[in-house]
Amino acid sequence: MMKFKLLLWMLTKLLQRAVKKDAKCAAFVKDKNVTFQIQTASGEGRYFEVKNGKINSHAGQTKSPSFTFTFTFKTGSKGFAVLSAKDSVNTFLTALRTQDLVITGNFVDVMWFQSLVDFIQPYSQSSSTV
Repeated sequence: MMKFKLLLWMLTKLLQRAVKKDAKCAAFVKDKNVTFQIQTASGEGRYFEVKNGKINSHAGQTKSPSFTFTFTFKTGSKGFAVLSAKDSVNTFLTALRTQDLVITGNFVDVMWFQSLVDFIQPYSQSSSTV
């Protein structure tokens, strides 16, 4: 569970750095106003707020009923495995299929979040060729 919590905290820091150092990322979040949660089935995790071009997160669950989407992993170890996987797309889809991950809420914002996470992914040589 500790690895999962640390990974979520680190995700916040990486996203904040991307917004600060990458003008495209800053533009991507500039007008977005969304609150989402990443948690385990037992409720451990963090909620994230994207507002006014900034990204913040807090331990636990949001008390706001207006969160946009939630990623709920069966366990912290499943969450860590999925979120830190090198083959993230296949691992993510497998977790959905096996219900190790359940997504609830607005899927348009889920897709937006997936695009946001791309700003912190290292570029591979194959993706950077035109």
